[in-house]
Amino acid sequence: MQTTDIGSKEDGKVWHRKPNPSVSNGVIVSVVRSNTHHQHKTVRFLHVAFDTTGESFLAGDHHGNIYVFDISRNRFKLVQKTGQACTALAFSLRRTTEFLVALADYSIKCFDKDTKELVSWMRGHEGAVSSISVHSSGRYAITTSSDTAQLWDLDTFQRKRKLNIRQSVGIQRVFFLPLSNTIISCFNDGSIFGWESDTLFCKFQLSAPQDGPKIHYKAFAVTRDGKTLAAGGRANLLHLWCLESRQLMRVVQMPPRVRTVRQLEFVPDSFDGGSSQILGVLSQDGTMRFINIQSFKQLFQIGSMDEAITSVAICPKGRHIVAIMDSGALNIYSVQGLTQEVNKPPQPLVKVVSQDPSSDCSGMLVKVRGGAVQRPRSSRGRVKAKLVRPPVGFTGDDKENDLPGGLSKKRLLGLLKAFGEYPAKYRMFLWRSLLQLPENQAAFSSLMAKGVHPAFLTLQERYPIKSQKLQRGLQRLLSALAHWSAIFGEADYLPLVAFPFVKLFQNNPLICFEVVATVIVNWCQHWFEYFPNPPLNVLSMVENVLAHHDKELLQHLVDRHITSQLYVWPLLETLFSEVLTRDEWLRLFDNVFSNPPAFLLFATAAYITCCRAQLLALTYREDFEYFFHHRNNFDIGSMIREAYRLMEATPAEVLPRPTLTAFEPLLRGQYPVFNKYPTFIVEYQSQERERIRQQEAQYLLERQALQDLRAEAVRQHAEDEAWYAQQELLQQAETQRRHILQQEESKLAEQRNKLAAMKRELKLKELQLVEATRRRFLSHQQEQRRAQLQRLDDEITRKMALRDQETAAAVQDIEVRQMELDAKRRLFEQQLAKEQVRVDQEVEAELGARRHRAELEDMAFRDTLHTDTGLARDNKRVLEESLAEASLQGAERDWQTEVLRRLERADAEQEKQQQLLTQMAEETRAKEEQLVTLMANMEARKWDDVGPQQTQQEKDKKKEQKTTELLDALQEDPIIQEGPRTDQQHRPLQQRQMPNEPSEDSLLSPCPTRDPGCQPPSPHTQPSADTPICLNNQSLSPDTTSTTFSLDRGRAELDGRERVLMREVLELRQKLARSKSASGSIYSCSSVSQ
Repeated sequence: MQTTDIGSKEDGKVWHRKPNPSVSNGVIVSVVRSNTHHQHKTVRFLHVAFDTTGESFLAGDHHGNIYVFDISRNRFKLVQKTGQACTALAFSLRRTTEFLVALADYSIKCFDKDTKELVSWMRGHEGAVSSISVHSSGRYAITTSSDTAQLWDLDTFQRKRKLNIRQSVGIQRVFFLPLSNTIISCFNDGSIFGWESDTLFCKFQLSAPQDGPKIHYKAFAVTRDGKTLAAGGRANLLHLWCLESRQLMRVVQMPPRVRTVRQLEFVPDSFDGGSSQILGVLSQDGTMRFINIQSFKQLFQIGSMDEAITSVAICPKGRHIVAIMDSGALNIYSVQGLTQEVNKPPQPLVKVVSQDPSSDCSGMLVKVRGGAVQRPRSSRGRVKAKLVRPPVGFTGDDKENDLPGGLSKKRLLGLLKAFGEYPAKYRMFLWRSLLQLPENQAAFSSLMAKGVHPAFLTLQERYPIKSQKLQRGLQRLLSALAHWSAIFGEADYLPLVAFPFVKLFQNNPLICFEVVATVIVNWCQHWFEYFPNPPLNVLSMVENVLAHHDKELLQHLVDRHITSQLYVWPLLETLFSEVLTRDEWLRLFDNVFSNPPAFLLFATAAYITCCRAQLLALTYREDFEYFFHHRNNFDIGSMIREAYRLMEATPAEVLPRPTLTAFEPLLRGQYPVFNKYPTFIVEYQSQERERIRQQEAQYLLERQALQDLRAEAVRQHAEDEAWYAQQELLQQAETQRRHILQQEESKLAEQRNKLAAMKRELKLKELQLVEATRRRFLSHQQEQRRAQLQRLDDEITRKMALRDQETAAAVQDIEVRQMELDAKRRLFEQQLAKEQVRVDQEVEAELGARRHRAELEDMAFRDTLHTDTGLARDNKRVLEESLAEASLQGAERDWQTEVLRRLERADAEQEKQQQLLTQMAEETRAKEEQLVTLMANMEARKWDDVGPQQTQQEKDKKKEQKTTELLDALQEDPIIQEGPRTDQQHRPLQQRQMPNEPSEDSLLSPCPTRDPGCQPPSPHTQPSADTPICLNNQSLSPDTTSTTFSLDRGRAELDGRERVLMREVLELRQKLARSKSASGSIYSCSSVSQ
């Protein structure tokens, strides 16, 4: 077995020496691909697919490389590198150069193997594509994955249909039936459905039998005629379904070693009409067994446990099998080599042995007929040979009936007459037996080694054939015939004779050559005697038979000047291949090979007589020529029967039998010499052909030289023209380039202008965006400032409210303290009144005595008093005015300071006010204590100095002076000035005194003015020295001469002035509040404008 390592090669030969499949168990070659980076590792092949011709197949490996192997040409080629592993291949498209490959990324790509270009890329699957089925027309394809199947149009590469199923029911396989528009879908649950591909209408359903074991279908195969479906799975059973009746035909049980069926494939046969009889079954052990589904016998097998097979692809023509081995290699098998043992003719029923030379009947052969001996039951058993002596009188005259393999020609002829043809399955075997082919391999190889004969070098020009394989086969066959005999290189009609056999035996050139040689030697006798003219003697034989049996038809042909060269020779030189179909031709030659050589001439006459009516209707020569070169409507069976009738009814003097010799097979070992032709003519023609060939060669040389000179002149002229044209083109190009440069410059200027305009627009837009951003930021800032001002206003309002609350609380505390002081004063006044009453009672007597003396002194003192009183009043008035003005100026200064520092000292003001209130309260309390102390001292001094009047008057003056200085000090004190502003808002102490309540200054008086015990003196009564003087007595008339005076009037004036001052301070505070509100609004407006 040959092994070819393709490695990193992109093309090359598949095998390097001629393979011999019969020696290597049918293996032609084993193909492996070693890894270039790891020499000891190989790249596995994954999938294989044949084309429609069966001569080429695709193979994809694990690295994504796709190779094309051409078995007929012994070449391989790397056509694509996909870069990822393939999961399925298809090579039978309508465009023969294209192929489909399913990749690991769930996509399907279509490539062209010649141009290596990507034609289309199809997507739509969500899982790996497991199989690709192509319609017999090559226009549609079905791709199948585990969850869906999709129908594609390969002309437009668009998806036409999609089969979706439930997730619980998976798809096993979906494929087209051959030669129909039916789609078969197989699911995991064992159900099989048939669908119409155009409408997707469900045509039928095949259900697995319920009574038998579950098979769980995994593998499927269909015959070429689409009538039989084979299914297998997880069992050693196979189901054979008839798709016409949709019934289960057979259940085939495989050998016990088969537990699971992985793959099923039918082996096609060229002569079975599409109803394949051989089924290949690949099991889990890596062995593929081929069985006959009619006899259910195993014919042969490939693979083994050591060399296991993973998948198999079979040629559509049934000639080759490509198996992917478990090692990743490709094994290419020859079906002929595998079936060589199967196709051998059966062993003869009786062995014929030769007598020992010492016996009496030396050299005598004995034939035993098959009726006397039974064939053994087992073909493997040995057939025993009997030594039989020939009967007396045996002369061997019936040698004609002895065929290789023990066949009887008479019996075959009887079967042929009964059925009209041989079985297609055994036709080739019977032909080889009837023609007794020697199969001279060595002689044929020597002829083929001589190469192509010169007479057929240009065969494709004279006889163009579409199939290159048939063209090469015909050329090799004709060359071998020409090397065998020179006449065959000169006969122009020989390709017409050989072509039907080349087409029939295109896979076996040896058999084809020997069949054609046997036909030429036996059925083409005397054809070359009148060479190069048609065989007139043979044509006259057919004309004689036709004249004997149908004179009217012959006369009609003669009248129309139609000779035998026109109505007989076209049939013979083509061996009826132009006027018969394939099946008709095979039936005819079944009879030709089973009868003597003269039968071919009787068949020619029978064809003419069977078409008698049509020929009688023809009148023109062109119509006759067309008739004998084209197919006509007639019954081949009637023609064969007519040929037998003519052969039997023709008299002996008309029969061509004496002229034609009996059938003679080819010799074994070497082919016979064929010289039944005019040698001088052939030699002359060969010499003439050689002379003509030499002259033609000389002429070709001269013509070649002339063509070279002419080509040189043309080339020189072309170079000159090209140079001038190039110069002209250069000038035009220069002009065009300048024009283009000008256009480009103008375009560039326009683009620059547009760019400048765009820049200006962008700048304007940018400025607008900046302005919009600035405005937005200003509005945002104004909103923040407004919110901040609002927060400040709220904070100021809150603090002012808190300050008011604290001030009110402080005022309430002062009022409470004032009430306590008033209560203490009243209690003190009551005590003083009681003490005054007691003192008055004590001094009343003494006052009466001194009253007179006091009156006298009073007169003098009054005068002095009037003068001092006037001056004191003027000075006091001036002092009060200065004090009011200073207070007003201080209030204005404080107001301005407060306006300027209002916002900055808002928080500190509250603490300051609290401190001031606290200090004011402490000072007020201290002054009250000082006043109380002063009053107590004055009371004590009064009682101590009550005696002398002069001393009393001086004391009174001093007391009045001290009181005045105390009041002045209280008025000039800044705390007292701050106090009115605070008291003005809360509680003026002097204004809140009740009318009946004594004032604070009354505490200075030694006796209360409202004391009932202190009566004012009568206006007409002169005060004496002993009379007590009340300083607070306001009932003293102005014209009185008493030396006593009261300070209540001055204090009333001071109280009035204090009230006026308080009102002015209140007005100033209101003005300050209004100006503050106005300044706050101005500040808020200025903040908004910013």
